[in-house]
Amino acid sequence: MTVPEPEPVLEDAHPDRVRLVFEQADGAVKETRVPAGTTLFDGASWNGVAIDSTCGGHGTCKKCKVRIASGEQAISTVDPRAFTPEELKAGWRLACRAHASEHLVVEVPLLQTRPKAALAGVGRHVILRPAVQKRYVELTEPTLEDQTSDLERLLAAMDDVEPRVPLAVVRALGRTLRDSDWKVTAVLVDDLLIDVEPGDTSKRRYAVAFDLGTTTVVATLLDLETGQPLAVRSILNMQQPFGADVISRISAIMLDPGALETLRSRAHETLAQLVDEICQESTTDVREIYEVVVTGNVTMIQIALGIDPEPLSMAPFTIAARRLPEATAADFGLRVHERAPAVLFPALGAYVGPDIVAGILATGLTLDRRTRLFIDVGTNSEIVLGSSSVALATAAPAGPAFEAAQIRCGMRAADGAIEGVKIVDDDVQLTVIGDVEPVGLCGSGLVDAVAELVGAGILDHSGRFVAGASKRLGKIGEETVFYLHDDVFLSQRDVRELQFAKASIATGWTILCKELGIEPGEISQVLLGGSFGSYLTAASAVRIGLVPKLPLARIVAAGNVAGEGAKIAALSVTERAAANAVLDEVDYVELSGRADFNDLFIDELAFPA
Repeated sequence: MTVPEPEPVLEDAHPDRVRLVFEQADGAVKETRVPAGTTLFDGASWNGVAIDSTCGGHGTCKKCKVRIASGEQAISTVDPRAFTPEELKAGWRLACRAHASEHLVVEVPLLQTRPKAALAGVGRHVILRPAVQKRYVELTEPTLEDQTSDLERLLAAMDDVEPRVPLAVVRALGRTLRDSDWKVTAVLVDDLLIDVEPGDTSKRRYAVAFDLGTTTVVATLLDLETGQPLAVRSILNMQQPFGADVISRISAIMLDPGALETLRSRAHETLAQLVDEICQESTTDVREIYEVVVTGNVTMIQIALGIDPEPLSMAPFTIAARRLPEATAADFGLRVHERAPAVLFPALGAYVGPDIVAGILATGLTLDRRTRLFIDVGTNSEIVLGSSSVALATAAPAGPAFEAAQIRCGMRAADGAIEGVKIVDDDVQLTVIGDVEPVGLCGSGLVDAVAELVGAGILDHSGRFVAGASKRLGKIGEETVFYLHDDVFLSQRDVRELQFAKASIATGWTILCKELGIEPGEISQVLLGGSFGSYLTAASAVRIGLVPKLPLARIVAAGNVAGEGAKIAALSVTERAAANAVLDEVDYVELSGRADFNDLFIDELAFPA
């Protein structure tokens, strides 16, 4: 094959990035830029280039063979075990051991084996490469002629890894080896040997992904051998008595020094109960959960770790650390394997936290060439706009309208809540949770109701009710209301609450569009995240101006992307590295203090014509 010289790079050079060109056996060519030091295996998998591997890039199967067609790549210590001297001279390398330090052209052979993969996130294809690995070994017994130590004997049987070994593992090692007739399974998490188990347990390795939400906490038990979820459970956060939102809980801590420990304990109790439930449902031994991944907003994570969240509540809104130090499952009060690590996501800022970074991972926003808009709709709505070239994030204080907290007939999404509204010739058609009589209105129902009223001409574009436009209009005191059903109504003040919320979000993405120098119509896709975003009707979101005016097919309910991001991080260390890279790939834009914010906000209050 004739090797093309690398073409001039059109984008601005990045001092910490290198250019990789993957030439695949079927003739396809994939070009990308990756952080310097990234392995060729990771660079390929991030960009959808399949390279042979059965160990997931851990250097043990020696199947991820590629040839460096242009550029220099050092020979790793493992390469001579996989290639002849002639092959090494010809440029053959193991992709998982080749760290790119300069521009390279890489030939990728035909795929001989299909790597294990799982679907997660927003239709993402995740190649399984969990941090938790197991090695079954059969050792020879020591003799007078061979007095090699127990630990050295074990490590020699795993000569492709050099793990760190805690003292606690060595304490039990001798008895385990002898009781199991020298047939054991080593349990590794990254480069840490966390246990040596008797017999062959290599097919049993599990992790739990948590979304520690302010209201709801979700836990997913994952089989790391197959990538499949074995059990999923959710319960209300036991911190609820201290307030429904993060500000209430921070206030409780500020008023009572002992409240931090109480709230921390409540978080731990919530997580522990979920572990008990998913293990019981799947009949999984809790001691075989070797890693946990925890995401959530900054306040929830800091409280769960016992870090004072007070600086988050007032200017300049300071977080304890964008990347927190290493933590363990025990730090979250979890009784899983005693040495199980806890994986945490970084935070971009006080109000664009680990849950949003997990969402960025789940949507693959920073890995896609298309310009996409991700909105996590809630009391504090986080917004991310961009692509693999450049991405920006901000937080828009939308208030509690979407949670229906300050809506006259508002309620949470429970039985009796109106979640959908259609108006046809002044006839109101309602979708009610639980198929029971309506008793209130939840967030999605509120958006639908206002959108339908605007479409029917009952609300004008300024948000005022049009007198005489419907027989359902009435008065409560001096305020105009629209009756949806018996005592369930929408007031003029409710409409204003929604206008302020949607204007804040729309101002946020408008400013991000200005910063990127694009028009909203150039956005390829809008992803609505969070529990509320999952139930929001795309047509209603467009009609009230919550999202850009785009074809409805481009607006996608992304679901619980924070929880999906946590699952992805548990399944792949490659994806975990991509999540940590978000801090370098996404810039935060602060809305408060901007000279153009107020004018844009006022413009966005009106409903689109």
